[in-house]
Amino acid sequence: MTSEASAETFSGGRAEVTGKRVYRHDVVARTTHWLWTLAMLVLLMSGLQIFNAAPYLDASDKSNPARRVLSFDAHKADGRPVGTTTLFGHSFTTTHLFGYTDDGMGQEDARAFPAWATLPGEQDLADGRRWHLLFAWALFVAWAAYLISAGIRGKLRDLVMRPADFAKLLPMQLYYLRLRKEPPQHGTYNPLQKLTYNVVLFVMFPLIIITGLALSPGVDSALPWLTAVLGGRQFARTWHFTLMALLLGYFATHIMLVVTTGMWNNMRSMITGWFVLGEHDGVGP
Repeated sequence: MTSEASAETFSGGRAEVTGKRVYRHDVVARTTHWLWTLAMLVLLMSGLQIFNAAPYLDASDKSNPARRVLSFDAHKADGRPVGTTTLFGHSFTTTHLFGYTDDGMGQEDARAFPAWATLPGEQDLADGRRWHLLFAWALFVAWAAYLISAGIRGKLRDLVMRPADFAKLLPMQLYYLRLRKEPPQHGTYNPLQKLTYNVVLFVMFPLIIITGLALSPGVDSALPWLTAVLGGRQFARTWHFTLMALLLGYFATHIMLVVTTGMWNNMRSMITGWFVLGEHDGVGP
């Protein structure tokens, strides 16, 4: 059976490997990938449900309108309801989208995010918290299982940035921008993929878990120093929301690259494990 190692052992030119099928993603990698995809979707929607109960973010240890970073509000103008979004002191009218929008019960009301973006759709803080806690555990299990499995199988070293990878970042970016004909030699993951996965797996996921824990009253009571290190509960909330926004940006970029670099091949590899090498896939050590 052709193994993933096949993608990294050739040196006699790309023509002989283009079109070769390799087993790129094992069952644990595929399962955890889809589990954290589901977990992130539910966490996003339930998190917006929770956010609706206090639709603002403050750069402060406690609620402080003078240090407000983001807020959603609704008011009446000329007898009509108007929804507004305020970011760093600059307000924008966002009626029917944010601030004053779908309430999940066939009407519109003052709420930050519309019903179609929250879980549950109608305002229900208690159920939103239950969904959020359940899938926070699902995300943690998927993240830990992937890292442990990759470490045991020796595949984690393919993912971790090495000193030589940093010099290849610019050439790889130039290749993506069509300013360079060929990418620098790389293994299963190119240097930009490695950097992105390292930031997501080893920085952003742990931080979003830690900031989420700091928002739990139970954890705050047992480990008050954790909340203090993050700047207080309101600051922890702001960090948590910001990390989610950054992760959404990562996922949007990830989906765009999946679509533009061979959607069927990429999707098949994440469903069956098998990937067909293209001209510039997995070249070099």
